[in-house]
Formats: sequence, structure tokens, C-alpha cells
Amino acid sequence: MKFPSILKTLAIVCGIATVSATSVAAEQVGYGRLIVNDFLGDGHDRWRSGSIAASHVYGAPWQGALPSSPWENYELRILGQVIAPANLRSPTAGDRPYAAALSLGLHTHFQRNAIEYSMGGDVTVVGPQNGISDFQSWLHDRFGIEGPSDAVLSSQVGNEIAFTGVLEAGRVFALGAKAEARPFIEARAGDETLLRAGVDLTFGTSGPQDLWVRDPISGHRYRTMARQDRGVSFLLGADVAYVDSSIFLPASSGVTVEDTRSRVRAGIHWQGKRHSVFYGASWLSPEFVGQDSGQVVGALRINFDF
Repeated sequence: MKFPSILKTLAIVCGIATVSATSVAAEQVGYGRLIVNDFLGDGHDRWRSGSIAASHVYGAPWQGALPSSPWENYELRILGQVIAPANLRSPTAGDRPYAAALSLGLHTHFQRNAIEYSMGGDVTVVGPQNGISDFQSWLHDRFGIEGPSDAVLSSQVGNEIAFTGVLEAGRVFALGAKAEARPFIEARAGDETLLRAGVDLTFGTSGPQDLWVRDPISGHRYRTMARQDRGVSFLLGADVAYVDSSIFLPASSGVTVEDTRSRVRAGIHWQGKRHSVFYGASWLSPEFVGQDSGQVVGALRINFDF
């Protein structure tokens, strides 16, 4: 497997390398990405270890408000993630198994009667068949960092394909000229089956007329289409979910899924004339019985528009 070629492909797909939208598809009107890693949070390499999300939006040019009908815009969403035990070399008994997943989905965003909707579906390829575990091992070797041991990889979640449906509904309430609250509910069935409720708070001048999509790992929303309003915004959020099942914690692993899951997050978004930066941190509650603590993951997006 030629990992430098994979790196180049991932860089283009995730927007690390700049590609003209018109050279890929004339209809593309928006793009967003988010890198999430626990090294950017509490500094460890465990559990929800890392992910990269990328969203390509197609449809009518953005006018600062959601359309009233579904599929007037559609989002092609790509997500790669690594989930790992606390110790990549010799995990303790009862820790969660290593899992690697690559997802491709199609989603749409619209608004009716003041309610914002996001809905769609994803195909998730789990296990060594997607090549992510090989890529992580190669990447760790290149930087002289200890990667997952052969024993960890041999006991990882096996090859499987999951079809997932996701629906989120939320409503924005103004809290003043420069602040808003957005309570939401989310239903997800497939790779993980859960029902979630929460709220996002935004304070500041940048972003209220942008199209934001939610990262499923950290809970942060990242921008895909924007009015380019300059300024700084602070973002807070929290949610709680009832969890029925998770493909990443199969019964065969001997690990039991926690039936509730919580997230608390905070972030800052800066928009300049041509560049923007977002950083956020999320506390994630334990996801399986026996996980001795929660964890903090960091989320980052840096955008340079030359």
C-alpha cells in the first residue's frame, strides 16, 4: 500500500491541499472540515483518539438562510476515525477494542416553520478492510511514535459495513443582538443507535448567517457556507444521549455500552478578511462500563484563503 499517495489523497479530500472548486465540480458551493484529536485536548492517545471530517456542499449559492425544501442543497460528508484502548501496546483487561471506521454520507439541510432540519444517511466501513489501521501504524512509524501493537490490531473490531440514518431538528432563539441559543434533538440509527438532546449557545458577531454541520464525535458544529462576517464568536454547548447500541463496542468484545452519554463543549471562532480559525474542546463522558474517566478532545480548523 502506497501511504504517501494516500496522504496526498486525504489532503485533497479534507481540504488540507487547496483545490479549486470549479475544477472538481461546478455545483460545489460550500466546504468545511474539522480535525478532532485527544492530543489537542487532554494530551493522550486513547478512546476517541482522532478523526477527520470533511463536508462538500452542492446546490444553490448560499444566501444566508436555509432553503424551505430538502435537497435544494446536499452535503457529501466524509469521516475517518480511530477509536483505541487507553494503552496502544498492552491494554488492560476490560478496555475497549481498537476500531477504525471510514464513512461516506449524503445529507441535506432545510428549514420549515422556524425549525432547522438536517437529515441524511451514511455508509460506514469498519475494520482492517478500510486501511486506516495500516495508515495509522505507518504514520506512527514515520514520526517515531509507538503505534498499536500487533496484539491490539489483531483483536480490533472486525470487518463490517453499517448503514446509518441521522436526523437532527433545532430552533434558534435570539438572546440579544449578538447571542443566540439553539436547542436540538437528534436521532441516529446504524453504526451507533441513540437519541440525543442538547443546546448550542453562540455569542459574537461571526457566523450567525452561516451553514453549520455537526461533527458526530466532538459535538461541535463546523462551518460549510458563510457570509464572511468578520469578528469573533464564542460557542458553548452540551447534550445528553440515550445509547442503545454501538458497532464499535460489539458484544463479542466483552465490553458493555454505557446507556447514557454526555458531551460538554466550548470553542472560539475568529473570522478575518480572508482567513479564519476555529478551536474547540469537548469533554466526553465514559462510553463503556469500566471506563474510569471521561476525556477531553480538541477540535481544530484553520482556513487560509489566498
